[in-house]
Amino acid sequence: MGERVRVVLVDDQALLRAGIGTILSAHPDLEVVGEASTGTEALEVVRATRPDVVCMDVQMPDMDGLEATRRIVADPDVHAAVVVLTTFNREDYLLEALRAGAVGYLLKTSRPEQLHEAVLSAAAGEGLLAPEVTRAVIARAVDARPPAPATSAPLVPLTERETEVLVLVARGLNNDEIAAELVVSRATVKTHVSNVLAKLGLRDRVQAVVYAHEHGLVG
Repeated sequence: MGERVRVVLVDDQALLRAGIGTILSAHPDLEVVGEASTGTEALEVVRATRPDVVCMDVQMPDMDGLEATRRIVADPDVHAAVVVLTTFNREDYLLEALRAGAVGYLLKTSRPEQLHEAVLSAAAGEGLLAPEVTRAVIARAVDARPPAPATSAPLVPLTERETEVLVLVARGLNNDEIAAELVVSRATVKTHVSNVLAKLGLRDRVQAVVYAHEHGLVG
């Protein structure tokens, strides 16, 4: 087995931290290396433990999770991906978390396997949004942009398979689900996703979702 993904948990409720820690520690590929109850504590713990992933609550005393995420992502000495884990299914929190640099956004009502997947995806440089909030970020992101011309088309031609992958990403499928749908390996899917992002000049999967909707690739 390879090295375990190192995780820091940030939540102002000790009972919730304990529960999340128990869920993550049950997986042999994950290791909880630190905990914090405020954003300020999170900065200190992250600098001290150098985790791969930070599971970050939003509403906390002293410094909220959004500001803490902003500072963690901006710190050149820290190389941790942030997954926001919150009770709030709010579009403003979601969008602000993504602007702050978070790569994932999950609700605390998510299934344990979704949390495990989100942490692994974040460690691999991939984003994951809770299905409950995916439509919200698409709608808000599309509304925030100027209307596309009626003749709008992809700026760079994708291969047929890359277009298939983009459509499946836009429908909310993760890499394993796309691999099963197309009967290819997960590594092949990751290569296709990387090619799509590079060809279209997109930063991440969230932008890919918005792009696909803007260009009429999904309804």
